[in-house]
Amino acid sequence: MEKRTDPPGHADHVTEAWKLKERIRREEGVLRQRRGFFTDAYRRSTTHLLFEDRRLVAFASVRRDGYILFLAVAPDCRGRGYAERLIADVAEDHRSVTCHARTTNDPALGFYEHLGFEVKRRIDSYYEDGGDAFYLKLGEGSLRERLSEFVRR
Repeated sequence: MEKRTDPPGHADHVTEAWKLKERIRREEGVLRQRRGFFTDAYRRSTTHLLFEDRRLVAFASVRRDGYILFLAVAPDCRGRGYAERLIADVAEDHRSVTCHARTTNDPALGFYEHLGFEVKRRIDSYYEDGGDAFYLKLGEGSLRERLSEFVRR
């Protein structure tokens, strides 16, 4: 596994990230952003990318305030700790880590809860298609230390 980073202002891997995001959207019905929005947000954020044999398998785009815009792992690569590693990278760089998740996306909500994210509030009609979201924040304390330790392995 190889880790790369696209800093703000760079979009070296935006096309690969878009293709992975679109694959997940087609298969699972989540990550429904329009291309212009996705590309613009990607370019303004720091994106942590994980590759296997030169193939992008996971990425997380995060704003400078620690808000995760996008988190995606190829379905055939789940269960390998890639999402945890990406969240650990974000947690290592930011005092606060937050994100939104669809209220209907049980796998994502379970993943975030497992890591120690807490639901702070529900936002009705948050998404462009009218879908509702939870605003989540990573809890303080030992979880942050565990995630930082995970990334050092």
